[in-house]
Amino acid sequence: MPLKRLFENNRQWARLETERDPDYFERLLRQQTPEYLWIGCSDSRVPANQITGLAPGEVFVHRNVGNVVVHTDLNCLTVVDFAVDLLQVKHIIVVGHYGCSGVQRALEGGTAGLAGNWLRHIQDVHRQHQGLVDAAPDEGRRHAVLCELNVVEQAVNVCRTSTVQEAWQKGRPLSVHGWIYSLRDGLLVDLGFAAAGSGEIATSWAAAVKAIGTRHALHPA
Repeated sequence: MPLKRLFENNRQWARLETERDPDYFERLLRQQTPEYLWIGCSDSRVPANQITGLAPGEVFVHRNVGNVVVHTDLNCLTVVDFAVDLLQVKHIIVVGHYGCSGVQRALEGGTAGLAGNWLRHIQDVHRQHQGLVDAAPDEGRRHAVLCELNVVEQAVNVCRTSTVQEAWQKGRPLSVHGWIYSLRDGLLVDLGFAAAGSGEIATSWAAAVKAIGTRHALHPA
């Protein structure tokens, strides 16, 4: 049975957690008070809890291919609404990663099938920053630049959701961030986008995009 190993792993994990902390599961039943909403890629190599060293209950997670946030995705918008209004998170973090297959396919122009329709959102980011992306000297660098820019643009989209806008209008302490993760060394990188109010979006966006160009020493054509 190919799935038997998963059950065995689960039982071993539950046993070890209980041995380490007898009240672990009892406490977990009563607690879900995360300060963070993580919006990341579905890539199986990018697990939010492990990367950040946070325990279950400390981070609320939404993942999709390419860490995309669009105003027609009711799944993502519902997660944002639930996290902000019910869980009262203080930070929403959009996290991309280098080596993202979704970004690679979008960069190559692959638009076939249902996944292709989804990846058009990333292609829109490419078109918006065509000069910056295409100024990169090779395909690997172009891919890295688009991964970073995609994070920044999706973070802006989070800021523009009605849920976040309403929270800011009410004076709620809520900030939106853009980070990226490296599979090569396991480290998170702050891309410099951070907004805690509507008035900070444009300035933070401009600074983050400029920093991306500077970091890669790119000059748009």
